[in-house]
Amino acid sequence: MTLSESLAGLPAFALYFSLSILLLAAFLGVYLAVTPYSELALIRQGNVAAAISLAGATIGFVLPLARAVTQSVSPLDLVAWGLVALLVQVVVFLLVGKLVPRFAEAIRKGQVADATFLAGLAVAVGVLNAASMTI
Repeated sequence: MTLSESLAGLPAFALYFSLSILLLAAFLGVYLAVTPYSELALIRQGNVAAAISLAGATIGFVLPLARAVTQSVSPLDLVAWGLVALLVQVVVFLLVGKLVPRFAEAIRKGQVADATFLAGLAVAVGVLNAASMTI
């Protein structure tokens, strides 16, 4: 196989990768807007709980997004499933806020147990979301 044959898929790669990065940026923008605290400010201050919870949500989003990349039949299909993955992670955060009283305050205070619970749940739901994507 020649180099040009190997790189024949480069335009498709560039399109799907770019769309994925844009979807990730959209997810982060929406997620950071939905949470009642500023994860980025807390992370800059060294708040490990904020870092754990945001990392878990990000992984929980990217897992189904990666599945969508491998299964989508068009760029529009990828965007649609990426938006589903985004919505699922926002719902997970909102549900945890209902299940765990004073959750937001715990994150602000750097309480790692609450953040680990959210991160674990976000990743678990992300795995289920990815597994549920079928053609």
